Amino acid sequence: MEFAFFRGREIRQWGSGLAAGVLFGFLLQKGGLTGYDVLIGQLLLSDFTVAKVMITAVVTGMVGIHLLRGLGLAVHHPKEGSWGGAAIGGLIFGVGFGILGYCPGTLAGAIGAGALDAFLGGLPGILIGSGLFAVLYPRLERTILKRGDFGILTFPQLARVNPWCIVLPVCLALVLLLLWMERAGL
Repeated sequence: MEFAFFRGREIRQWGSGLAAGVLFGFLLQKGGLTGYDVLIGQLLLSDFTVAKVMITAVVTGMVGIHLLRGLGLAVHHPKEGSWGGAAIGGLIFGVGFGILGYCPGTLAGAIGAGALDAFLGGLPGILIGSGLFAVLYPRLERTILKRGDFGILTFPQLARVNPWCIVLPVCLALVLLLLWMERAGL
């Protein structure tokens, strides 16, 4: 059965995206990353569980995407960037995280786990914030979001080197950081 406004391919894309999102939320919850105390602990620099998981994800993602790309199994599509867009995005993300103690991914996982603070505070916050951003987007795009536009640029392109010349040292540094964090008891 197809909806009038969706084609079969689009339904599969939405379905696979939904399935990946549910799996991601489940794994966040099982990893303990949807707990308010863990998230606030990261903001207060007293619990580094979130940082460890994020660093592990960055290493896995960097190696994974470049390995798949090298094997011809994936195509890398970096998005355009700007300093203005990064500042606005960081501000919205940081204020929301600081006020409620959830980022969008952990908020969805917490709602799925039944956290009322996430459902009653975070969900309306995301909906209101998204709506405001959508309304203000035309003005923001003209005035702030495109400031400092650097287009589609990656660090390997900037340095004019093979991506592995950046990926391997960065991954090594991150793994060493993880080992240091474990040894330091963080």
